[in-house]
Amino acid sequence: MTAPRDDTQAARPGTGRLIAVVGPSGVGKDSVMQALAHAAPGVQPVRRAITRPPGQSGEDYEALSLDQFQARAANGGFCLHWQAHGLHYGIPAAVLDDVQHGAQRMANLSRGVLTQAAQLFPGFVVLNITAAPATLAQRLQARGRETPTDIESRLARASAQLDPSLPVHHIENDGPLAATVASALQSLGLAQHDAPTEGQT
Repeated sequence: MTAPRDDTQAARPGTGRLIAVVGPSGVGKDSVMQALAHAAPGVQPVRRAITRPPGQSGEDYEALSLDQFQARAANGGFCLHWQAHGLHYGIPAAVLDDVQHGAQRMANLSRGVLTQAAQLFPGFVVLNITAAPATLAQRLQARGRETPTDIESRLARASAQLDPSLPVHHIENDGPLAATVASALQSLGLAQHDAPTEGQT
């Protein structure tokens, strides 16, 4: 059953947009998105579907088996889906309808689907979160999910360039989370309603 639309979080038709949040592993995308949602309640994060057992990251996601994911994709349940790091990720089809009706949403997307997303979503914009290699390495080691080889591979991919035709805002996340969120709010033209929590993950 589809949940009713919360019109209090939606803008006027034609003013909606999807904010694609991208950045290398360990850069703090989940923390930034949570803080942005708190600071600008009108922009809500998308709950992704992932073929990962529940409770394995700081992200609030829908855990699906591979068979469940593939069945949903075949039935048009995702407006975007992709594979990365041995997992499948999906953005619910309802998100496109939300944006088309004026809502502002943000989603952690793969770089590989950005061009497709730009063609699909009105008002599409990319928030590219970056950090120094030393910061990324430290965060990856701290979360303990990757081997040294995995960390080296992820750091090598961190320097990959984005399509220059995409509307991209670059935000550094080496310092306090509050400073990162303030920069993101300014870049995206969002009004801050509440100060984000200090700290960094």
